Amino acid sequence: MAGKGTELPSAYDPKQTEEKWYDYWMKGGFFQAGKDPSKPPFTIVIPPPNVTGNLHIGHALNNTLQDILIRWKRMQGYDVLWLPGMDHAGIATQSRVEAKLREEGISRHDLGREKFLERVWEWKEHYAGVIREQWKKMGLSLDYSRERFTMDEGLSRAVREVFVRLYEKGLIYRGKYIINWDPEARTALSDIEVIHKEVQGKLYHLRYPLKDGSGYIQIATTRPETMLADTAVAVHPEDDRYKHLVGKTVILPIIGREIPIVADKYVDPEFGSGALKVTPAHDPNDFEIGMRHNLPQVLVMDEEGRMNENAGPYKGLDRFECRKRIVKDLEEAGVLVKVEDHVHSVGHSERSGAVVEPILSTQWFVRMKPLAERAIAHTKSGEGVRFVPERFEKIYLHWIENVRDWCISRQLWWGHRIPAWHCGDCGEITVSRETPERCSHCGSTSLEQDPDVLDTWFSSALWPFSTMGWPEETEDLRRYYPTDVLVTGYDIIYFWVARMIFTALEFTGKKPFKEVLITGIVRDADGRKMSKSLGNGVDPLEVIEKYGTDAMRFMLSTGCTPGNDQRFRWERVESARNFANKIWNASRFALMHLAEARKEDLALSGPFSVSDRWILHRLNETIAEVTRHLNRYDFGEAGRVLYHFIWDEFCDWYIEFSKLFLYGEDEEAKRVTRAVLCHVLDRSLRLLHPFMPFITEEIWQKLPGTGPSISVAEWPVADESLQAPDAVKEMRILIDVIRSVRNIRSEMEIPPKRKITLLIRTEPEVHAAIRDNESAICRLCGAEKVTAGPDVTRPDKAMTAVVSGAEVFLPLEGMIDIEETIARLEKELKKLDYEVERVEKKLSNPGFVQKAPAHIVEGERRKGEEYRERREKVLARLRELKG
Repeated sequence: MAGKGTELPSAYDPKQTEEKWYDYWMKGGFFQAGKDPSKPPFTIVIPPPNVTGNLHIGHALNNTLQDILIRWKRMQGYDVLWLPGMDHAGIATQSRVEAKLREEGISRHDLGREKFLERVWEWKEHYAGVIREQWKKMGLSLDYSRERFTMDEGLSRAVREVFVRLYEKGLIYRGKYIINWDPEARTALSDIEVIHKEVQGKLYHLRYPLKDGSGYIQIATTRPETMLADTAVAVHPEDDRYKHLVGKTVILPIIGREIPIVADKYVDPEFGSGALKVTPAHDPNDFEIGMRHNLPQVLVMDEEGRMNENAGPYKGLDRFECRKRIVKDLEEAGVLVKVEDHVHSVGHSERSGAVVEPILSTQWFVRMKPLAERAIAHTKSGEGVRFVPERFEKIYLHWIENVRDWCISRQLWWGHRIPAWHCGDCGEITVSRETPERCSHCGSTSLEQDPDVLDTWFSSALWPFSTMGWPEETEDLRRYYPTDVLVTGYDIIYFWVARMIFTALEFTGKKPFKEVLITGIVRDADGRKMSKSLGNGVDPLEVIEKYGTDAMRFMLSTGCTPGNDQRFRWERVESARNFANKIWNASRFALMHLAEARKEDLALSGPFSVSDRWILHRLNETIAEVTRHLNRYDFGEAGRVLYHFIWDEFCDWYIEFSKLFLYGEDEEAKRVTRAVLCHVLDRSLRLLHPFMPFITEEIWQKLPGTGPSISVAEWPVADESLQAPDAVKEMRILIDVIRSVRNIRSEMEIPPKRKITLLIRTEPEVHAAIRDNESAICRLCGAEKVTAGPDVTRPDKAMTAVVSGAEVFLPLEGMIDIEETIARLEKELKKLDYEVERVEKKLSNPGFVQKAPAHIVEGERRKGEEYRERREKVLARLRELKG
């Protein structure tokens, strides 16, 4: 970059700054890992976004928190690797491309597998470019030289290696089981890809007549179309109502098939009639009953959710149309007893939204119990991954302790093709890392690869080590694995976090990351989850366009606490933008006074004023607090500490006190003040850099004597020699006095240029602080004279303020027209009485409180508090003026 300057433009323009500095960082290679092997490593692998489209505000939060950690650790002297990458997202991406094809009037089947995959790769390349551009806009300090994709050559090799090893150990098998089927995407789903929603449905009560004509047995179902696949009726073996019927048969209505009555302990005799229709090919519990009683498995639906040839007269009907038709037919046949409204939980596909159909299907599975047992033992040994917050460990353990076998095959074209080949001669399967020439069982060359692909999460589960080059023992794997921390949302603990843990333990013998930081989600202002259907999503690029990247990052990071959701509010982004402007203006002031300073004059040395000692002590405390909060992943608290220190203490107070010396005659005092200004601004910018990288780089580059980039500047550490608790006490007194006088001047509308007389009654412990700083109080309060001491008395017609250890009196005689001021305050009081009454009336109206959005109600409550507070102040001032 060009040589240092000392001037900043009058206003901060993010658009002029952000692209310039990101390009500079990239060209300088500041984000690349491995440059200095003597440094300790610190690693994060990015949770790979899906190549389905643009990143959303949840990605912006997750990525910002990672970048804060990465930039902080880089400044602390670590060899930092933040590894970027993207996920192929099988179902989601294929669905998006198929939707695009439908717009063109064609399907994937029209194209064929090879041509269709070419189209998906084109889609992937486009959106990978879009995502990289968004990463750049967000200021992410990623090492792009190590970017990976879940279907690149190296990761594909790792996926095949894992599949083959698990298969050889008997932990992957192919079998016929009830699985979750998505009729829209036409693929199997794992249990955790099914979202259960409460749905208003119907409960149909049916009579199945006994074959011997002695009566009937009554059952209830929410899915009457599945009765076409019934192969038994089950009752509890101890249920006296039905003991005499066990072994008899009933006639399946409409179809006329004869099916047995069996006794099984799974049946709950207290639920409904105590009799259960058994549909082994369409219900996971019925499947187990069927296996115990050797029942036939009749499948009555195809992959599109249409009734097949086993559905008799209903063949070809959509499943829901079939339901209507069969209910009508059952009613006409006289076997429909009654229909009740019934709210029940219905599974929906996480990706397509379609109602999931449990069906019997031949699929590939991972045998989970042995893998889960190892992961559970590792966690309970105390050596496992540490969850932050800790409560999420219980959620992880509960799932993994109750885990079922994982269905890993998907009936898609986009994804990792299952490395298994079916022999056309002997019918056996050959599983291989590479395409085999012959069948491993009979030697035949008549081989055809399994058409299915693997569940997306199968490859994502390997992400922490496959991205480092596993199964090769690479230098990156040796140096950067296990990774240090994973930052992810609580919504994918089952999908991803748990699977990464058990696969890492199985294939590397190590946990994949030392800690996992669980974040919440970003909700809208009313606390609702953002979604396309609600139209309440927020595009991070829109936020950046309006307010700049730093404002968005600061708002997101300070609005979060580990594991908890946050609400997105535009006013919070505006507040963060105002903070950036405050820093900019304070820096302009500082740089103006540093323009002529020589480097040697900026060495931090005394004699220090009380304000110098105070700000240096507070800087020490801020460094310690921010570092402590970052160590605990409490980004919100770290940001709030910084905000308070920079805005309230450095900008609002220290800069005000510095003017007393910078505009004075004492050259040595000017030198010291400039040195302190430069030191505190430099350290503040470094502390703030991980949160707001662009504005901090822009300002820091203007400071004299700085290095190539703030991104590689040393993280500040507290300097014990600058501790000054006595100065903190002294400044607190001065600030309280000055603030109270300024408040009185504002309330009484005393013009800024009008000089006042000030009297301060002091307690012994604060007397010296007031006496030693009378000139500063005079200049910062606009007073021509300050009289302070223990014997000072309150004059007539004076405003009073009580601060710790002192009473401040501001005589009003000759300052204002007292009668006019009383009239003005009484008028203001009347307005405030009206506003308080209006708000209280509104908040006492149940219709408003229950129907209005939460943030509107909360806003009214805040207004009410502010009005009441202002009213109390006006009343106090009126009492003083009239007394």
